[in-house]
Amino acid sequence: MENLATTPLTAWHRANGAKMAPFAGFDMPVQYKGIIVEHKHTREKAGIFDICHMGEFKLSGTGAKDALNTIVSHDLNTLGAGKCRYGFLLNASGGINDDLIVYCLAEDEYMLVVNGACREKDFNHIKANLPDNLTFTDISDETGKIDVQGPESLAVLNDVLGGSWNHLKYFNFEQASPLGIPMIVSRTGYTGELGFELYLPSDKVVEVWEKLAADERVEPVGLGARDTLRLEIGYPLYGQDLDEQRTPVEAGAGFFLKKESEYIGKSGLGRVDESLIPLSIEGRRTARHHDQVCLPDGTPVGVVTSGSFAPSLGHCVALAYVKADAADNETFLIKTARVELEAKKVALPFYKEGTARMKID
Repeated sequence: MENLATTPLTAWHRANGAKMAPFAGFDMPVQYKGIIVEHKHTREKAGIFDICHMGEFKLSGTGAKDALNTIVSHDLNTLGAGKCRYGFLLNASGGINDDLIVYCLAEDEYMLVVNGACREKDFNHIKANLPDNLTFTDISDETGKIDVQGPESLAVLNDVLGGSWNHLKYFNFEQASPLGIPMIVSRTGYTGELGFELYLPSDKVVEVWEKLAADERVEPVGLGARDTLRLEIGYPLYGQDLDEQRTPVEAGAGFFLKKESEYIGKSGLGRVDESLIPLSIEGRRTARHHDQVCLPDGTPVGVVTSGSFAPSLGHCVALAYVKADAADNETFLIKTARVELEAKKVALPFYKEGTARMKID
């Protein structure tokens, strides 16, 4: 049996009937009451997600901003304290080593949140490109992360943590001690709904999780619904829609790249061999990762990276890389293991209602 890591909540998940599966080297909950049930609950009320498998690093010292600015695609010159920003860690050829969020804690002090499967790779890459005078620490093991997502997430946060979090704007955060527990409370989200993230000491995760779970508006949500929620909005998943061979420009995320300063991988961003496109498929039969994408005449032009039935829409959606010169086509044919599916290129997000709610201040 695979030797899987656990989070502070693994025992809770098992005791509460979660279906578990390997993810990023961890034993993680896929679902509790069912993917569609959990998906719809998050869209209608509030879901909580165990995201303790993510990696967190801290960087500090005089010159930290300037040094980190040469490594990540984020423009740290415009990122003030209390704000966070999404972007990329690239390899020398412009491929995506990882996507990550950088939190500016104070001048020359940052927290980097990376994908759990990339934790060791990312840490070593960043460390190798930093000057020796800076303090760079992996705080993942001591840091827990709970995501609270859904239209009622703000009300839940106010009631459970106490006080008011209404002032927290999109991609902002605050360092505070609600419930007497030191936390970073941020507002970003990965579901297309209003959402918050709680970073807190690992030994306090179960206590806070159980307080949230006791609220009648809240249900625990597994990785299955997390995947369908993010796909409906068109958010990419590292290891499927993002990888070391493709650039952010090819992934349709060029607008996250800073233009003024140099950083690792910037010189490789000019190549555009493929484009990541969103596809809508009628019915419930879905495309899967690695399914072949063809033009209507059967000419192969690409591959599906993510695909699923979209519970909020009632039909299937997918993300796929196709050859750059085929990306402007409006219709495609997807060859699955059993059938061929007609697909239409559409605009993101697939599900627009959640995106509108997500950014309301």
